[in-house]
Amino acid sequence: MEMQTSEVPLTTTLIGQLDSPQNVEVRARVEAFVEEMKFQEGVGVKKGDMLFVLDKKPFEEKLAAAEGSLAEAQAAVAKYQADVNRLTPLAEKKAVPQQDLDNSRAALDMGKANVLTAQSRVESARLNLGYCEVRAPITGLIGAKQVSIGDLVGKGEPTLLATISKLDPMWFYCNVSEVDYIQAQDKSHQLGREIDTLPLTLILANGKAYSEPGKFVFIDRAVNTKTATIRIRAEFPNPEREPIAKPDPAVKPDSIAQPDRILRPGMFARVRVNLPKKPDCITVPERAIVELQGKSFVWRVGKDNKVSQQGVTRGEQVGPQIIINEGLKPGDRIVVEGINKLREGMPVQIFDAAAKSAEPPTTSKE
Repeated sequence: MEMQTSEVPLTTTLIGQLDSPQNVEVRARVEAFVEEMKFQEGVGVKKGDMLFVLDKKPFEEKLAAAEGSLAEAQAAVAKYQADVNRLTPLAEKKAVPQQDLDNSRAALDMGKANVLTAQSRVESARLNLGYCEVRAPITGLIGAKQVSIGDLVGKGEPTLLATISKLDPMWFYCNVSEVDYIQAQDKSHQLGREIDTLPLTLILANGKAYSEPGKFVFIDRAVNTKTATIRIRAEFPNPEREPIAKPDPAVKPDSIAQPDRILRPGMFARVRVNLPKKPDCITVPERAIVELQGKSFVWRVGKDNKVSQQGVTRGEQVGPQIIINEGLKPGDRIVVEGINKLREGMPVQIFDAAAKSAEPPTTSKE
């Protein structure tokens, strides 16, 4: 094969895991029994949708008692205010002792404080009653229920009821070694591109490329000193796909599963980083390179058709080809077939590699 220069597209692959930008745990805030479940597991829900209904009766009684205490406190304030209004002109005329007026004013102030306390208890009771209706805090996909109807929840700690995940966009997390990160920065500067502008392709677990391109959105501020890696996050759109079958008009809309999204939290995936093309590259087939004592060399064919070992410096691997950074120049000829039979200075018979591969196979005749 005769060496020629060409532009070579460079890529690198990152291995990581997908996660949602927002995983919200729906928990019970009050201690009560579960009365109703208002959602279907594994479908999309909107912010504010009713999910669970807890037993309200004890909280309705507490609210009624708190409202009664508030009414009593307000009635007492009204009585204290009337006493102050009545005693004020009398105290000015010295008809009653000033101490009686002072006592009435103090009672009025205490009564107003009792009203504030009673109002806070009413608000607390109303808030706890509202917690009996558990609604979706975000729009997303809800998972499996963690409790059943009749279960006691919220006793001692907020009980997990279900989890909702936002699925569009999806985040890809991976940990890159410190050395790889420095090399990537150097390479991107050499090629005139910033890392966060490089196009990304997501490779799913079945080996297929995801249709939507992604981008880098986050590089952590520091290297993890325990693992010598830096955390990187990429973002990929995850739009809804149209359902395979059209919905049946006879089925209620609320019971129809929403269009699916292919990316889900927890998926393992690979991301191919598409680097800019590297110009003026010399590439050779990997099979043409011989490794010996930690060094790489190829068999170069001289003008006299004799072979000699030529040390080379390997670069990136692009498919079956290896970029040669040093050791070869355009016009050099190397051996790509039969290298195991060669010795230093051995004369060889030349066949062009491209022409040889294009020849039709020969058939033997009896």
